[in-house]
Amino acid sequence: MPHSPAAQKRVLARVRRIRGQCEALERRLEAGAECAPVLQQIAAMRGAINGLMSEMMETHIRETFGDAAASDEERTDRVDETASLIRSYLK
Repeated sequence: MPHSPAAQKRVLARVRRIRGQCEALERRLEAGAECAPVLQQIAAMRGAINGLMSEMMETHIRETFGDAAASDEERTDRVDETASLIRSYLK
């Protein structure tokens, strides 16, 4: 989770927009909407989720590697953790 208030505010705003998109999709499905607009909404949601993931990863990397005073062992652990995170995201 982002530690700065500004970053947290941005992330929460993204989450709220995604929630709104999910609710709109649910309403469309309940109303029996045509397939094309539903697929378009799903694609928009996927883009929003990818944007959220990208912002969270960038924040995590900046916060993780921003401490130049970390020991070699801490830096290695941070690199391993971040590499694992990126691998899981790319699956």
